[in-house]
Amino acid sequence: MNAPVPLEELLKAQTVARQVVVGLPACAGMLDHRFPLTPEGAGMLVDRGFRVKMESGAARHIHYSDEAYSRCGVEIVDRTAALTADIVVYLQALTPADARRLKRGSLLLTFLHAEPENAETLRILLHRNIITLALDILTDELGRKPFADIMHEIDGRAAIAIASSLLADAIHGKGILLGGVAGVIPCEVVILGSDIGACAAAQTAMGLGASVRMFDNNVYRLRDALHRLGPGTVGSTLHQRVLENSLRTADIVVASGSECVRTIGSDMIGLMKRGVICFDLTDSPGSAFPSMQHIDLDLASPADNDTSVPVRLCYVNAGNAVPRTVAMALSNTFITMLDNILVCDGVANALKMNAGLRSSVVTFLGKCVDSHAARILGIRPVDINLYLQFS
Repeated sequence: MNAPVPLEELLKAQTVARQVVVGLPACAGMLDHRFPLTPEGAGMLVDRGFRVKMESGAARHIHYSDEAYSRCGVEIVDRTAALTADIVVYLQALTPADARRLKRGSLLLTFLHAEPENAETLRILLHRNIITLALDILTDELGRKPFADIMHEIDGRAAIAIASSLLADAIHGKGILLGGVAGVIPCEVVILGSDIGACAAAQTAMGLGASVRMFDNNVYRLRDALHRLGPGTVGSTLHQRVLENSLRTADIVVASGSECVRTIGSDMIGLMKRGVICFDLTDSPGSAFPSMQHIDLDLASPADNDTSVPVRLCYVNAGNAVPRTVAMALSNTFITMLDNILVCDGVANALKMNAGLRSSVVTFLGKCVDSHAARILGIRPVDINLYLQFS
């Protein structure tokens, strides 16, 4: 009887793809506690093949523990490990020290911080060949700004919710309800602009029973806004006399939409009654009410708006007061964007294939491709399309 002869067996050759590491450093600033991902959002990235590293305690401002993220597959690390990831998500402006810790050639997802005080950080990002994407100017295939629109909508709703609370304060506020009751006239809300943030503020105010007036010189956009809001909102162009009369009786004034907001000078501010609550939701906080004292909501208290104090105040960064809502709203958008980068097999390919993503690039492998950032650095911006053709 013949002995069995061993035969060769074909084995499938497999290659192990390196996991892309996403870093989530903790907010180091005192005035901005926004965080990009909830535990569920981070867990969805892990399920898609990403390796997520979060700095210990990074989510404390949105009231999530490190254990909540660990249960979703997130690695809890120190700040250096989070900053040296392949993709770093950090919504605030990086300090020069943190910028130096970034891995050369890595991807930084942040907001556009093209201010003179951030010039040193921009130079370091260029020196380290960092690809920086400004999320607030990123557009989709229809030209919309998904990240910026989410933040504006949150700002609008948060502004009215906070203003309602300040008005109802019996000690430092007026002790009144925004919507009033039967036999009591509701509060008056004046909204300058008709963008997403303005519409969100108007909708929230109307839902609480307030009387709303909306002003915008862009008649087509104003018409669209009024159509969405319904007959409860009164709309007008920024007519001098009409605006002055509205400001005289307004309990809340909200400015939103930098391209249409009229600067409210000291003469118009003098018309406002004492105890009026003002919010500036424009892209340049404080620009709509330049003569007012500006207060970040993270530093605000009910005593700031005491009706016995003659100084009128302007609140900025309304969305910072609800950072957990910000994290919940941004999570889905981040997942979609990182999915697109993963499917395209790299950032360079994703930028080539996605014009909206390409429009948000600030620094690209040592070159400044954003006009605002280049102006801060005193250099001439370059066309990113030239470099993508040869990358």
